[in-house]
Amino acid sequence: MSGALVIGEAVLDVLVAPDDDGDGGPAEQRPGGSAVNAAVALARLGRPVQLATALGPDRAGGLIRAHLAAAGVVLIGDPDVLDSTGRAEAVVDATGAASYSFDIGWSLPADVDAVDVPRVVHVTSLGPLVDPGGASTFDLVEALRPHTAVSYDINLRPGITGMGADVRARVEAMAALSDVVKASDEDLVALWPDRLPGESATHLLGLGPAAVVVTHGGEGASWHACHGADWSTGGVHALPADVVHPIGAGDTFAAALIDHLWPLLAAGPDATRDALGDLDPPGWTAALTWAARAAAVTVARPGADPPTRDELG
Repeated sequence: MSGALVIGEAVLDVLVAPDDDGDGGPAEQRPGGSAVNAAVALARLGRPVQLATALGPDRAGGLIRAHLAAAGVVLIGDPDVLDSTGRAEAVVDATGAASYSFDIGWSLPADVDAVDVPRVVHVTSLGPLVDPGGASTFDLVEALRPHTAVSYDINLRPGITGMGADVRARVEAMAALSDVVKASDEDLVALWPDRLPGESATHLLGLGPAAVVVTHGGEGASWHACHGADWSTGGVHALPADVVHPIGAGDTFAAALIDHLWPLLAAGPDATRDALGDLDPPGWTAALTWAARAAAVTVARPGADPPTRDELG
């Protein structure tokens, strides 16, 4: 396979907003989950994508399957390994404040290790953090690692995983297996509250990846990259956008970053890290600008609705 393999959770997002009387209105249901959003975003940019995820044999699973099929994402094996598909519910009150509840399981299809070697493996969010799927995710990435590039979007969910030493250890272990790590500044503060985000990015970079990219919400994004003893850092501004909903923006950013770096994602870690290490500041600026453009389109539309390549021009 010359495309991407995305690994992570699938979730039905349920939003309950107040009606005109201030009571809970009808629930809006949308396919979601970090891995689903990233896979759809990559597919809409024209990349061949396979997804290793977990669903249940229920209506929510059917909605997610249809959403993925419409985007051209191919599911690996039989993902119906859960009793019920994961749900993330947000209830918004009359003041605009939201309360959240989660019912999310995570496992991998039994036959996922039969996947062909992809050009890039993208691991996201709960993928390496929640067992039994977490342990299987590490096993799969370690098996593919000698032959493929690895991207990791930390995208923490502390409400599900907590923020203990085990979470930090798993994040560090997956970062060490990766060529590119993407995180939000909020992720880094949650992991290491006594450090500035830039210091945490430098720490992650020291674990082995060629680059760490940090998103800063409306302030833009920054990169931290190294090649041997040479280091570079820089950033881009966020693009103007009329924000409708931020859901899926980070997943779109990560997918568009992979898309822009696609020619540099070679077979095996040494070649990939050499290629990424040779990327100069204008090259990183172009990569982050492309990712920011894609994210700006996503936040301007309801739900996780990433753009196609034609929409980005």
